[in-house]
Amino acid sequence: MKNIRNFCIIAHIDHGKSTLADRLLEYTKTVEGKDLQAQVLDDMDLERERGITIKSHAIQMKYNYKGEEYILNLIDTPGHVDFSYEVSRSIAACEGALLIIDAAQGIQAQTISNLYMAIENDLEIIPVMNKIDLPSAMPDEVEDQIVELLGCPREDIIRASGKTGEGVFQILDAIIEKVPAPQGDPEAPLQCLIFDSVFNSFRGIIAYFKVVNGVIRKGDHVKFIATGKEYDADEVGVLKLEMSPRSEIRTGDVGYIISGIKTSKEVKVGDTITHVARSAKAGIAGFEEVKPMVFAGVYPIDSEDFENLRASLEKLQLNDASLTFQPESSAALGFGFRCGFLGLLHMEIVQERLDREFNMDVITTVPNVSYKVYDKKGNCIEVHNPSGLPEPTLIDHIDEPYIRASVITNTTFIGPIMTLCLGKRGILLKQEYISGDRVEIHYDMPLGEIVIDFYDKLKSISKGYASFDYHIHDFRPSKLVKLDILLNGEPVDALSTLTHVDNSVAFGRRMCEKLKELIPRQQFDIAIQAAIGAKIIARETIKAVRKDVTAKCYGGDISRKRKLLEKQKEGKKRMKQIGSVEVPQKAFLAVLKLD
Repeated sequence: MKNIRNFCIIAHIDHGKSTLADRLLEYTKTVEGKDLQAQVLDDMDLERERGITIKSHAIQMKYNYKGEEYILNLIDTPGHVDFSYEVSRSIAACEGALLIIDAAQGIQAQTISNLYMAIENDLEIIPVMNKIDLPSAMPDEVEDQIVELLGCPREDIIRASGKTGEGVFQILDAIIEKVPAPQGDPEAPLQCLIFDSVFNSFRGIIAYFKVVNGVIRKGDHVKFIATGKEYDADEVGVLKLEMSPRSEIRTGDVGYIISGIKTSKEVKVGDTITHVARSAKAGIAGFEEVKPMVFAGVYPIDSEDFENLRASLEKLQLNDASLTFQPESSAALGFGFRCGFLGLLHMEIVQERLDREFNMDVITTVPNVSYKVYDKKGNCIEVHNPSGLPEPTLIDHIDEPYIRASVITNTTFIGPIMTLCLGKRGILLKQEYISGDRVEIHYDMPLGEIVIDFYDKLKSISKGYASFDYHIHDFRPSKLVKLDILLNGEPVDALSTLTHVDNSVAFGRRMCEKLKELIPRQQFDIAIQAAIGAKIIARETIKAVRKDVTAKCYGGDISRKRKLLEKQKEGKKRMKQIGSVEVPQKAFLAVLKLD
C-alpha cells in the first residue's frame, strides 16, 4: 500500500487538465505509439470538439522513482460547475490533488470552489502553473495569486506546459514525495467508494471504485449500501487504457467491478460497496442523491417519434445517471418528456447527444427550476412546470431555490456586473480582493433568474474575463406569478412561465412583441395577449392578409364599397372561429433570447 498514490486533477474549465493528463500518461509510458492522441481520456466526440471534460475518467500509471516502482491512480475530473457533485466524489477517493492554474488567465471561480472542496477532504494540494509556453503568460503575477490563495512557498509551485511537456517529471516526483499513501485497514469489513460509473452495451453498468477498507475479490457476493441491492462480482480489475482484470483489488487501490447491472438507477455515484456476509456498519460519508436543478420539456418534432425519443432517453440515461425524465403532454407540442438536468451546460450536452448519437430532432421548452408551492392548508407540492401550478386562489405562498454565487472578475468590470446581478434580484453579500486588480463578489440569487441567459450576459459584459461558480443554498418565499400567453384567447401552455411580479409586465410585453415578429400572418387577425390569471397585461395584433375586394369598384356610390367590405369582414370573422394558429418552432426558442 505504501507505493500507491491516488490523485485527481482539478481546475477551472479550459485550464489544460486533459492535455496535462496526456503528458503524464506519455511520460510514464502508459500510453504509447498509435494510442497517443490529444485528450486521450476524453473519449466522447463532443468532449474533444468542445475541449471540455464531461465525465470523470480514471487510469492507472506505473512510475519508477529512486529504484522503486510506484502505482499512480489518476482521476481526471470535469471542470464545469454543473458536475460539481461528481468532482466531490472523485476528490473523496483521493489523497492528493493537482491544482492546475492557467498562466495566462490566473485564478478563476471554479479553481477556488474545487480547492475548498479538496481542502475539506484534507487532500495534499500540489499547485501547477500550466501553459507557461504561451506568449500571453504572466507567470510572476499568477504566482503571486497562487501564493496569496494557498499560502504556500513560491518554490512549491511547479511551472509546466501540457503542450511542450515541460515540468512533467517534476509533477510526477512531487506526487510521489508529497501525496500521502492511502490509509485503510485490509482486515476490516469491505468498504469501497463508487466515484463513477459507465455503461457498456455488452457488460452492463461498470462501477469505478476506490477500496477504502478490506479487500474485494472476483466472485465475491457484494451489496451496494444506498440502494440495498446485492450482486456477484463477475469481474474486478484495474483501469489501464483498457480494463485489465485482476483476481483481487486491495485496500487503497482504485478499480472497477462488473456485475451485470442493467439499469443505471442501481449504481449511484458516492455509494458504498460492501460484502453481504461481513458487511460494514455504515456507508462512507458524503453520499447524496443527485438532484436535477433545471427542468425543461423535450418534445419530438414529429409526433410519431415519441417512442423513439423514449428509447433514446433511456439509452442516454444508462451513460448519464444524472438525467431524469417523465412523460408529459402539451396542447401545443403534443406528447413529450419533462427532463431534469444538473444545469444549463448539462442540458445543452443532452440535446447535442440526442441529435448525434440517436438522430433525434427535438424541441426544448423554456428551462424552469423546481418550486415548492404551499396551499392554504399548509400542504407542499413540488412544481417543475408552470402548467402544474394550482389555481391562484388556492396558493398560500411559493418558495423558490436560491443559490450562493461567487463571481471573480477584473476590478474594471465591477459596475456592470453588479448592475446585472441586481437586475436578476441578487443580494450582495460581500466582495473581497484576491490580489492586485482581481475581486471576488458573493451574491445570493434566485436560481430561476440565472437559468436562461445570465452566463452569456456575464461573459459579454466582462469581455470574457469574469468566471462564475455557484451552489444551491436554500429555498425562500417569493412573489411569483404565472404568466400565460394567449393566441386568439387560447392559452399556449408551452410558452407559459413563472416569473416574479416586478418583472412580469415588462416580460409579458417583450414576449408579445417577439411573437408578433415570429408568427406568420394568416387570413384573419391574430390577437397575442399576455395574461396573469384573468388580467390581460399586454397585447399585440397580427393583421390579417387581405384581398383588395374594392378594386373592381371605380366611382359610383360609397355604399357599394361598404357592402363588399362588410361581406369580407363577415368572412374573416367566420374564418377566425374555425382557424387555428400554427406556432413556428422558432417562437418556442425565442423566449430564451428575449433581449
